[in-house]
Amino acid sequence: MGPPISALPAPADAEPAPAPAAAETRRRRRLPVLLAAVLLLVLASVGVVITRPGPVAGWLGDDAGSGPQAAGVTPEPAPSDVLGGPDSNAPVPTPDGVRAVLDPLVGVATLGDRVNVSVADVITGQTLFAKGADDGTVPASVTKLATAVTVLAARGPGYRIPTRAVAGAKAGEVVIVGGGDPTLAINKKGYYPGAARLDDLANQVRTALGGTPPTSVTVDGSVYSGPVYGPGWDDDIPTGGSGGAMTALMTDGARTDPGVEHGSAQRFAEPDLAAGKAFARLLGVPTSAVKRGAASPQAATGASPAPGTELGVVQSPPLIRLVDVMISESDNLVAEALARQVALARGQPASFDGGAAAMDAEVAELGLPADEISVSDGSGLSRLNRISPSLLTDLIRLAASPDHPELAGVFGGLPVGGWSGTLNERYRNAAGTAAGAGSVRAKTGTLTGVHSVAGLVTTADGRLLTFAVLTDKVPGDRDTAQPALDRIAAALAGCGCG
Repeated sequence: MGPPISALPAPADAEPAPAPAAAETRRRRRLPVLLAAVLLLVLASVGVVITRPGPVAGWLGDDAGSGPQAAGVTPEPAPSDVLGGPDSNAPVPTPDGVRAVLDPLVGVATLGDRVNVSVADVITGQTLFAKGADDGTVPASVTKLATAVTVLAARGPGYRIPTRAVAGAKAGEVVIVGGGDPTLAINKKGYYPGAARLDDLANQVRTALGGTPPTSVTVDGSVYSGPVYGPGWDDDIPTGGSGGAMTALMTDGARTDPGVEHGSAQRFAEPDLAAGKAFARLLGVPTSAVKRGAASPQAATGASPAPGTELGVVQSPPLIRLVDVMISESDNLVAEALARQVALARGQPASFDGGAAAMDAEVAELGLPADEISVSDGSGLSRLNRISPSLLTDLIRLAASPDHPELAGVFGGLPVGGWSGTLNERYRNAAGTAAGAGSVRAKTGTLTGVHSVAGLVTTADGRLLTFAVLTDKVPGDRDTAQPALDRIAAALAGCGCG
């Protein structure tokens, strides 16, 4: 991450940002004015101007030998540049110039009749294009940008989610207490490299129990409450592989097979019990002796160990790594787990409703217009979510602010056009999109009839812009909608727009 962002020096001759237009005054008045050179250093330090992203193993820990693709992998070649460095002296595009290139693209029939757009200069915050920019729109997975910013603000990038084992009320009873870590693995062959592991926890338990053999396992997932499936989810999401039941204890994002490629996968219907049974097998306990329950408060009794005594604990990777995975892979279960961490940090119930309320409150506390966000989940699977494009561009600018170094981790996992993540296959072959390859770094979102993208783009002159395009009445499918969205970002990348 480099040095603390707040410690980066500002040059004496840095230009102040121009005053916003009257229509933008309410929205922007609380955002800090970012000095150009400071912002460029900030963005460089968090990877907005980056070399080639490394594999997920490099994000989650040092255990390069774990994960589904560990065996027989050809080492990554040396990093190569994929995003050109922004130029602080580059001319700022004019609103008229941006409008000239974007108007024909945002009005295409392919995107439907609700195409809401916000484009702003990252350094000055000047609005360069606005069409329905303050209108709440179904964001799909672009919601994850709000989840990332709010959880980094609420918990901090270094926070780790614990999974604990404590002594039960009966001799030999082990209670495994889920803290909400969706990346927890059974062993070193887990889906998320570098994740905490149940076999490590089992070893700690055996050591703590000494000569007392474990006889039963109780699964305590009481830190979560409410429904396990989100409001506003399509009927096929719980079983379709992109979503799953949200329980406080699960392994490998509830996947039945941790060796599958990222994306849709078969999930356990009861992830907590599946994880409890895996833990029981590691302890030599019959799976028939696994049940749900609650940990006993620690008590001073004659029993040894006393009920509630901690027998072991394992910790998730740092939150900043979980944010990387959530954004780069658009991992829905990780997103929902992180929304619940926002809720827990703010004293709200760790549920869909609690997470949504906590995210809204965190946005307001960051000084942004909370009336322009209303979410029902943290992943964007819910069709009840509404976020304005301008709030998304504000969130991105705020994450780059030297006043909020804890938010800078939002940039690390953003896919690069034509190179990585959900943009890996885009900006390559569709007509009018080539300029976006290596110049666009953004989060995408897709539901039936909903397509969105929000992130950063470097113009041909080297100016760094933030943009968000949200559409929620698309008449066609992704094969026509995504190239139309990509042409909008590519047009910004390819022009000076002066």
